[in-house]
This record gives sequence, structure tokens and C-alpha cells, in this order.
Amino acid sequence: MSDKTSSNAMWGGRFAAGPDAIMEAINASIGFDKRLAAQDIEGSRAHAAMLAATGIVSDSDAGAIREGLLTVLSEIEEGRFAFSTALEDIHMNVEARLKEIIGEPAGRLHTARSRNDQVATDFRLWVRDQCDAAVEGLTALMRALLVQAEAGADWVMPGFTHLQTAQPVTWGHHMMAYVEMFARDRSRFADARTRMNECPLGAAALAGTSFPIDREMTAHALGFDRPAANSLDAVSDRDFALEFLAAASICAMHLSRFAEELVIWSSAQFRFVTLSDRFSTGSSIMPQKKNPDAAELIRAKIGRIVGANIALLTVMKGLPLAYSKDMQEDKEQVFDAADTLMLALAAMTGMVGDMTANRAALEAAAASGFSTATDLADWLVREMGLPFREAHHVTGALVALAESKGCDLKDLSLDEMHAAHGGITNAVYDVLGVHNSVASRTSYGGTAPVQVHAQIARWKEALA
Repeated sequence: MSDKTSSNAMWGGRFAAGPDAIMEAINASIGFDKRLAAQDIEGSRAHAAMLAATGIVSDSDAGAIREGLLTVLSEIEEGRFAFSTALEDIHMNVEARLKEIIGEPAGRLHTARSRNDQVATDFRLWVRDQCDAAVEGLTALMRALLVQAEAGADWVMPGFTHLQTAQPVTWGHHMMAYVEMFARDRSRFADARTRMNECPLGAAALAGTSFPIDREMTAHALGFDRPAANSLDAVSDRDFALEFLAAASICAMHLSRFAEELVIWSSAQFRFVTLSDRFSTGSSIMPQKKNPDAAELIRAKIGRIVGANIALLTVMKGLPLAYSKDMQEDKEQVFDAADTLMLALAAMTGMVGDMTANRAALEAAAASGFSTATDLADWLVREMGLPFREAHHVTGALVALAESKGCDLKDLSLDEMHAAHGGITNAVYDVLGVHNSVASRTSYGGTAPVQVHAQIARWKEALA
């Protein structure tokens, strides 16, 4: 058997045509970068207008190009466009179809540009749109959380550290913690958008162009703040995609933390919340089950998003300037991460909007686990002048006593309190109720309902 026969047999029928088919398959990106069609055509129309304005091409040719590109876009949007793998990418597919529509003027479109600055522009436009979509999705989620927070601003629940009961807090305070988290995510996407808003178009292959182009004109036509200042950097930069993925990874981590709490809270052992049937499923064998599948899937989505971040960092880490074909591997991970993030945001927003908090279960749990022990220690410091370490010791002794009796701190008699410290008075019982505990936490950012309402009002105004 010859080497050629052996090679073809090894690759099998998919690559029966031999090395040419293999090269076409590994080289082509149209299978995924067709998603950039709208951005590619938007950039080309801006480029054509600039070429005419600077006298590089005629007004008539530029007009034909711009109109022809709209025809191509409509064919793509209506599903009538035949994408060709042989034409490699979205740029060549669009240009080939444009030539079929308008003829010879189509060949003038690529004057003073390269596929290198073209794809950098297309991709940047697409990621910029995804930053806007993420901000919008996060705003919707924050508004849903504000509704929950306002409804339960004074509902007491246990606050946890190490997943052990720590101190009582309010439902509204807990919801507002996630408002703060997702607000930071929102600001990260907005900040990344500001930094990425420079236009690579006009950098050409890597060195700029000798044609008298107007890069300010194309930058402003495409909504960029300015043209990118260095042509080498313009075509080789993918920081904008990495920043998007980094922001998406942190956001997905926050979504996962919240999803984990919803999984725990909706369990039969907690019953803090009830998730709607729209975001739950049943069991194929156990009729009593109501599974928080949407929350569990959101919890898992971070794996795909962080994976995309690591993948692109790995692609970029060893590349010399300027463009290398490796950079064709920059898009699929970003596309998947963006889709995954937006789906997770939409699902979480739906769950938050539909879920019902069980006020009675929250309050019952808030009073358990000696959650007001810190209030007792603070009272001993404030009212009796004990050093905090001594107050901590006295409170620990009372917790141990209550634990041995199978009761809570507020159920201990005053005589039993005196066994730990003779100076304790009846006034101590005022701080041992969970409602008094949360009401006393009036420091800025604290769990007291008055503070929660203030934060809700602040965010309502900010989101308006």
C-alpha cells in the first residue's frame, strides 16, 4: 500500500479528497464567524463611505457597494444566503456575493484595508454589543431583586457564616447583597465597553496604509470613540474579548453562588423559598420531588464561561505581533460564553421574579442556633462595661447552658443568667429577640429595615 493510500484510509471518507480537503476544513471559519455578518457589513458600509469621502473610490462605486451590501444583509437575515466553506470566512463570502450583485465595483471595497483589521473591527463591534446586552440583563435581574427586597425588608432570617447560623438578618438585606454583587458586574461590563471602544479599521494588515484614509470618519460612523492608535496593536489585540470573558466569569460566579443558595433554600430541610413550576422539574420515579433544575444548571454554567476565558488566554499567550492564524480560534469560545451568560441571567431573573419566600420558615430559622449570642455579648459590653473578651466568655457559658437544656438564650431564666454573671438584669431580654436584633443594626450598610429601605431607594433611583 502506498503512503498516499494509507493516508487516505487513515483519514476515512470525510477527507477522501486528501490533504486539500483537510486544509480547507481546518482553515475555514465560516461555520462560526458567519455570526459576525451584520457587523462585517456595517463595517464595510462605513469603509466604503469613507473611501468615497476621501476620493479613493468614486461616489457611484461607493453607492453601489453600500446598496449591494444591504441586499447581502437582507439575504443573510432572511436565510436565503448560501455560505461557502471554500470562501473560508464571512468577509470573503460577503464580498463574493457582493460581486455577483454589483459586478466590478465590488473589487474596490477592499482598498486600504485587510482581513486583519476587518475581523478585528467586526469582532470588537460584536463584543461591544454583548457588553450592552449583559448590562441590560443585569439591570433586569437587579430590578427583580429589588422587588423581593422591598417585599421582605423587615422579614427576619438567619445569616450564615460557614453555613452555620451566625446572626439574624433580613430577607431584604440578603437580596440587596446580590444587588450589590450584580451592580459590580454591570460596572465591569460597562467599563470594559469603554476601554474597547477604539476602532481597528484602517490598520490594514499590520502597518497602516499609504492611501489617504480618514480613520476618524470610520471610527465615528461605527460608534467608536477614536481610532486605535497603533496599527500593530490594533490587529493583534484581543484584550477586549478577554475582558468580556473575565467580567462574564465573575458574573457567572455570582450567579452560581446565588443558585447554590436557591438550591439549599428550596430543599425540604430549609423551605425558605418556593420556586415556581416554570423553573422546576419533577422526578421520573419519585412523584413528591420538585427539583430546582434551573438553579442547578445556572450553577454549572460557570464551567463553560471560565473555560472559554482560559481557552482564549491560552491561545493568545504565546503569539508574536501581529496577526497569526491562531487568532481564528478567538471567537467560538466567546460566542458560547456570551450565549451561556445571557441564558443564565434570563433564567435567574425569571426565578427571582417568580419565587416566593416563606416568611414563617425564615423567622423560625432566624431564632434558632443561638443567633442572638452576639447581641448578648454586645449588651454586656454596652450596658455593663465588660471588656468584649470577657463578654464573649460569659455569653459562651450561657450558650453552653442553653444548649444543655435544649432551649434558646431568651428561654433562660434571670437566675440562670446570674449563674454566668450576677450583674445581668431583665433588660437583657430586650436584645434576645430576633426582631430587636436586626432593628439594632443601624450602621450604614447594616441589616436594619431602615437601612435596607434606604439602600432600596438608592438603587431604585440609580436604575431609573
